[in-house]
Amino acid sequence: MPMIDADGCLINVSVEGRDGGPTLMLSNSLGCTLQMWEPQMKALTQVFRVIRYDRRGHGKSNVPPGPYTMERFGRDVLAILDDLNIEKVHWCGLSMGGMVGQWLGANAPERFGKLILANTSCYYAEPTKWLERIDAVKKGGIAAVADGVIAGWLTQDFREREPGITARMKAMLVATPVEGYLACCEALSTLDQRALLPKIKSPTLVIAGRHDVATPISAAELIRSSIPGASMTIIDAAHISNVEQPHAFTDAVVGFLTQR
Repeated sequence: MPMIDADGCLINVSVEGRDGGPTLMLSNSLGCTLQMWEPQMKALTQVFRVIRYDRRGHGKSNVPPGPYTMERFGRDVLAILDDLNIEKVHWCGLSMGGMVGQWLGANAPERFGKLILANTSCYYAEPTKWLERIDAVKKGGIAAVADGVIAGWLTQDFREREPGITARMKAMLVATPVEGYLACCEALSTLDQRALLPKIKSPTLVIAGRHDVATPISAAELIRSSIPGASMTIIDAAHISNVEQPHAFTDAVVGFLTQR
């Protein structure tokens, strides 16, 4: 896996899959590494060259001091593409990855084919939830919020049915560097990208989770209705829908990206 320099921050990047195929870039949720996409990789790499990466402050990437911004996250992505000498990709981002995708779709449209924005939001009316999480993590580390976060990530039914997967997701979350996690939470506390959405010209699919309380269907519908021509599909899952319903998620992604 190459480490790619984005303005002095080394970003951990993985490139796999079909040489000469169209390229798909995947972008993670807050508190996740590129490993969150494992349920999709076997299917996606048969059709696409797939780029995954750890966002700054996460996984094996550097943890520079904050503040972080959506623009900074977006420019990290462009630095990865420039370093790999890749002109254009499709994008699939979940949660925070979907937020970065909104910035990229509006500000670097020539670099992106189709966009998939999954389990995400463009705007938080109230920063209180994020400020409370920041306070809790400063006092007790990520472990202090982990059970609550996991309860939002995966439905109770799934957690009971798949304790091994649930434990791996929790371990991924708790292993996130605290400084990077806090800087990302601070960026999310002021999120408002509503004005960007009408500027997005790429064909866009919005994926929502029927049981997602973190970024509910209403948040997905706001995005869908604000991006010209966007469509939406709803998956029977909570927030990390690609893990809870891997087949439905993969089918939605491949179907959208390969349709003419």
